[in-house]
Amino acid sequence: MAHRDPPGIIAPHIPADAYRRAEATGQPVVIVVHTTDHTGRPLRHYLFPIVIAGAGVVGVFGLVAAFLALLDFAAHTAAAIGGAAGTLGIGGITLRLTRPKD
Repeated sequence: MAHRDPPGIIAPHIPADAYRRAEATGQPVVIVVHTTDHTGRPLRHYLFPIVIAGAGVVGVFGLVAAFLALLDFAAHTAAAIGGAAGTLGIGGITLRLTRPKD
């Protein structure tokens, strides 16, 4: 009788002596495979969109913070220039940038 290995990808899990004995006697080989039933979606299907949305939110917060910092810097600069310049006159129109100190 020729020596053969068990068929399929599950073959390495069958003891060789049990397979050869079943092959010699003609007995059927019963293979029990325990599997777990996946009832839901894996966590990575939910985690990826949440991570992308979180990165977008952090980016928008950073953009808003940078815009507010720029506005604050512009306001302070305008106040400093206005305090130092006093009044500006262009073509007969005089513009008072700050209120006089009383």
